[in-house]
Amino acid sequence: MHHLLVCASCHGADRAQVLIDRLAAALPQFEVGAVECMSGCQRPGTMAFRAEGKASYLFGDIDPDAAIDDILAFAKAFVDAPDGWITDARRFGALRTGAIARIPVALER
Repeated sequence: MHHLLVCASCHGADRAQVLIDRLAAALPQFEVGAVECMSGCQRPGTMAFRAEGKASYLFGDIDPDAAIDDILAFAKAFVDAPDGWITDARRFGALRTGAIARIPVALER
């Protein structure tokens, strides 16, 4: 299962819920939910993509109203990438400039 987490503190819980509902309807392969705070206060509009065995991504400065197509395009690419590693972000508009971190898969011991 893929996960898309949206910060509910950045723009308020009500606005986050509208975005979550919209994304959940468009992305059936994702579990989409709110997180109370993602500590991205310097870059509000924070969201994260995660999945078991894949790299994780943290984005900020995302205006969900303006970037919905970019979010959906990234979500499709994330699902299609076996290890979650996306090397060319030029096609993801606002997400390209809003990237905070790409976190590799945890090392197994």
